[in-house]
Amino acid sequence: MTDNTPHIAVIMTCFNRRDKTVQCLKNLFCQEEMNTGYAVKVFLVDDASTDGTPEAVSELFPGVQIIKGNGHLYWNRGMHTAWEAAKNECDFDYYLWLNDDTDIKINAIIEMLECAAATKNNAIICGAICSRLNQTFTYGGRKANGEEIHPDGALQECYTINGNCVLVSKLICDNTGILDPLYPHAIGDYEYGLRAIKKGFRIVTTRQYIGYCERNAKLPAWCYSNVPLKERFEALYSPLGNSHPYYFFIFERKYYGWLTAIKHYFTIHLRVLIPALWK
Repeated sequence: MTDNTPHIAVIMTCFNRRDKTVQCLKNLFCQEEMNTGYAVKVFLVDDASTDGTPEAVSELFPGVQIIKGNGHLYWNRGMHTAWEAAKNECDFDYYLWLNDDTDIKINAIIEMLECAAATKNNAIICGAICSRLNQTFTYGGRKANGEEIHPDGALQECYTINGNCVLVSKLICDNTGILDPLYPHAIGDYEYGLRAIKKGFRIVTTRQYIGYCERNAKLPAWCYSNVPLKERFEALYSPLGNSHPYYFFIFERKYYGWLTAIKHYFTIHLRVLIPALWK
């Protein structure tokens, strides 16, 4: 890359959400100042979709690089695979994580680039995402106590991030690496943010909401007493269970210590046995 235009690798993964994936890409390629203020290339892992997603993307967006998954990557390993492909192709200025169920506003990338410039590229930029129905916070940055950080027109420090729409500079990537493929689905976005903090970088939220995504309507199946016990345990140990005990233990031991990891290992299983305790 020889010009001064920022080059952004957009990192995505998908599975059987053709309409959402296509709509997400339409929103992406309608961004303000694209190809004048910055350039993008999309690296999309299709994790063995059977609904025609890769065919539709290839037809509508021939510039998107599609990487075939094996059907068992899920979110984090899919995103890791896409990021690795981007790194192997070129030394991009920025890496933008983008979930295909997130509809970004027309000024999303400009807002994130301005936030990155304000921090001299020393901070991960976590996109604040809201509900289209009522404009309330759904995903984004949180404080150490879990409190949501609502955009207020200024940069605000975050402790953990949701990976719906996140901008990582080359500086941070070079020093922190990419998403850890140890984690199949969940935890990877939290872990990356905390790893960057340990390396001396910051996390800030965007100054305004930059996109829409509805919050998951339900907790994982293992949280409900009306689900049979065997199915609750299967759900807990599923990659989609969000708190898989093995991976969650490794994550907490690394960032919060042995005592916290052991404590939560037992309380997660207790919640599976007696979900009503957490009502």
